[in-house]
Amino acid sequence: MYVQQPTEDQRLAVDSFRKFLEAEVRPFAKQFRDQHIPKDKMREITQRIAEFGLPGANVSEEFGGMGLSIVTEAMLFEELCAVSVDIGLCVMINKGMATTLAELPASQAHLRDRYLPDILAGRTFGGFCISEPDVGSNVADIKATGKRDGDYFIVNGEKTWISNGHHSDFLIVTVRTGPKELSHILVDREEHGYESRNIDKIALNGQSTAQVFLSDARVPAKNIVWEEGSGLKNTMKLFEKARANVGMLSVGLMRASLEASIAYAKERKQFGKPIAAHQLIAAKIAEMATTLDAARLMCYRAFSMMDDGIRCDVQSSMAKWFATESAVKVCRDAVQLHGGNGLTKEFDVERLAREAIVIPIPDGTTEIQKLMISRALTGIAAFI
Repeated sequence: MYVQQPTEDQRLAVDSFRKFLEAEVRPFAKQFRDQHIPKDKMREITQRIAEFGLPGANVSEEFGGMGLSIVTEAMLFEELCAVSVDIGLCVMINKGMATTLAELPASQAHLRDRYLPDILAGRTFGGFCISEPDVGSNVADIKATGKRDGDYFIVNGEKTWISNGHHSDFLIVTVRTGPKELSHILVDREEHGYESRNIDKIALNGQSTAQVFLSDARVPAKNIVWEEGSGLKNTMKLFEKARANVGMLSVGLMRASLEASIAYAKERKQFGKPIAAHQLIAAKIAEMATTLDAARLMCYRAFSMMDDGIRCDVQSSMAKWFATESAVKVCRDAVQLHGGNGLTKEFDVERLAREAIVIPIPDGTTEIQKLMISRALTGIAAFI
């Protein structure tokens, strides 16, 4: 598959966004290094980012987006993640929410009309509630329930590892609506009620990863997203794009690590010359750059297939697996290249290495990606 060179419009969009990120977002992210970004502060920065097309770059102009290709959206997203993965994760979830709302059928236009404009403007935060304390990639085992009560559903359950969870104004929750039926239902925090609590992690605590508690939330049946009972099928569709996007998060991490390493290798001197002039350091930089490029191209392949309307579950899983695991290696190499300085908080590579460790886990671990790929290729499930 041939990967086209960026168009002039794509270059202009990326260059403009990059200048804004360096001037406005990088200082903001540095201010909140390893600290939770309060919702009001996160909203301030996401509203500024929204002016450059995220999260609505791929949403059609009819619904208030920019109508750009998914590949172009990915180019912009890489720029953001190279500056801050915390903010990138927040925007990534809103990107998925914007696409979901924009693609709702006409019968659910009331949800699109109410929630999409504020998501596109960066004014509100949404989230997808799938994982539970005992349920990760085994989506069919979800225990949260939505019991019909006339024109309403009564929603109960606990969800965990929910990105944007504590910041969220509304959630699309996967619930069991029948013995063998899963459905998605939109739950509004203010209108229907739910509680959330942040989870502290090894890194990426600037954005919100949370536990969510739903207790007798009374939600109108008209808030069902897609069709009742279609939850499992549509969750798999959500994963397709989400996994490629997590791959791009990793590309941003690797790029930040590589750029920091190149700058350091040109400045730092050992044995009378810049360490970039030492063969082992030169080889390490070459390997980091090549791995980064391979990961980026794998993600672009998946996004290109999405632009062409081709299902790419396997390609997305490959991209997610390769890019996230590569980020762990590349970011660790960046620490090694920095020597003792790489262990200090004065240099960003220490933080980037911790962030890289987290990224292989969301949206299906590396082990799950391998099982998914193998099942698609052989037709034989190895999950049991």
